[in-house]
Amino acid sequence: MKISLWVFLAVFVLNSCQTAKKGDDKKVITVSILPQKTFVEKIAGNDFKVNVLIPPGASPAAYTLLPSQLKDISESIIWFRIGYIGFEHSWGEKISQANSEMKVVSMADGLDLIAEKTELHDGHMHAEGVDPHVWLSPKNVKKIVQNIRDVLTEINPEEASKYQINCQRFIKEIDKLDITIKSQLRDYEGKTVIMFHPSFSYYARDYKLNQISLESGGKEPTPKHIKEVVDLANSKNIKIIYIQSEFDKEHARIFADEIGGEVIQVAPLDPDWENNLISLTQLFIDNF
Repeated sequence: MKISLWVFLAVFVLNSCQTAKKGDDKKVITVSILPQKTFVEKIAGNDFKVNVLIPPGASPAAYTLLPSQLKDISESIIWFRIGYIGFEHSWGEKISQANSEMKVVSMADGLDLIAEKTELHDGHMHAEGVDPHVWLSPKNVKKIVQNIRDVLTEINPEEASKYQINCQRFIKEIDKLDITIKSQLRDYEGKTVIMFHPSFSYYARDYKLNQISLESGGKEPTPKHIKEVVDLANSKNIKIIYIQSEFDKEHARIFADEIGGEVIQVAPLDPDWENNLISLTQLFIDNF
């Protein structure tokens, strides 16, 4: 019995090591934010280890890369950027230096971007002050996941059929989600939503809402702008200001006091992307 037990344990340990080794053999893909991890896994399944640079609770506008994160970056074959978030601009060069062979792909490529201004340079249009929150638009995400499919097919062509099927399946889910949100918001077109940070520009454009934000371009709101938005809120009897859960609620507290209302936190970076958009839509409707 003792010999059998030792044999069993030896086989168990050997199998465990082989399983761990197999898991460790997965190629690494790096993404900037949690919703991107969801998108990649929707297409790739478990084919890759997905490394997320910005952890839960951290702000993409101000996050500082940790030295411990360089290992996963150095092993990555791709970095899927959002394209315009502050973290990517401030850390992009160092991330690329950590792995010069890593392919860098912007998920904003090919999208109809919202920008403060666009200018023509050398025959090409260049956007400045681009709103980075492209993942909060189902319309954008359809294009994003097609780009992910194409890149994954390029690096792992033997699984091209699977990636195509998964992409088609996810696009059907996105279309269903888009139809649901449009139906729910049909009677609320033109309604105003006040945000501390302008997270929902693309969502508002898709569903014909009017987003007003206190903050602009990552800068603290001026007293003049706060007064203008307070006057607007009072004229429309708006009693809610929304703020990202990564931000300090107190940043919006003064404004809420001015309108006799309240601050409600929202989570644009929630990895449960579909259910989060459904919940956010219902939250907006409940407070119109």
